Amino acid sequence: MSYSQGELEIAEESLTKKEENNRRTTRSRSYDSDDSSDWGDSFLAEELSLLFAEIILYITYYTIVETPIEEEYKASTAVITKHPYLDSLKGNYAYDWGENTTVFKTTFSNRFIAENNKRFGNHLNSDMRFFGRFGLEVNYLQLWEENTNFGNNSLAIFTTMAKYHRVRTERFNAWWGLGTTYVGGEVDEFGFAYGFGAEFFFVKPFSLESNFNGSFINQGSVNKFNALLNYHSNRYKFSGGYEHLKIGSVDLSTFSAGIGVSF
Repeated sequence: MSYSQGELEIAEESLTKKEENNRRTTRSRSYDSDDSSDWGDSFLAEELSLLFAEIILYITYYTIVETPIEEEYKASTAVITKHPYLDSLKGNYAYDWGENTTVFKTTFSNRFIAENNKRFGNHLNSDMRFFGRFGLEVNYLQLWEENTNFGNNSLAIFTTMAKYHRVRTERFNAWWGLGTTYVGGEVDEFGFAYGFGAEFFFVKPFSLESNFNGSFINQGSVNKFNALLNYHSNRYKFSGGYEHLKIGSVDLSTFSAGIGVSF
């Protein structure tokens, strides 16, 4: 760790570094005409290639969307609840449509995080679910660092992610998503983002929730992981737990606490 810089400044610098060498690679796809003819005439090779591609396609689809076996269970057609524990022990999903379910729900939340009294931040989050399986999450993370020797610093990170809710049972749900992340400050760059998470409603009015979000910025990365215990009360949830941030070369382990409300 450098003693002439703050942690957030080090994080920004590590994300702005770019390789000096040219990363472009020219891939030659020229083949000897005789070899191409031999390969094209090989009926068995072509059939095996198509079969292999089809197997990969089916495995990928079943893994990220749904298997035929799952389609036979009620979870396949689960609907969104207006809020957890509104109806008995059900969490974010119910198997049957009723007055306590909806086709669209938005949860707004705000969580304060702190590593110590010098480094802290705030998560402002909007998480939308619609038509059971789909979602959109927008997250704004603002970090601050107070340093008496080198001045104060701040860093803003925006993430937008389209989500697919892969598992939808009444007590447990899990999702994966793809999107983009923007890191402000001296970095001023967009990057590809991916994520996954789950929530388990183990006993009323509590749930355990964990999420991971990763982003590629230049030759660095921005990773966010949290593990939360949620307390649900009507439309509100109160959260507390652990959050780990890796911004470039800097790791931050923080305490997290906040509140959310569903509409």
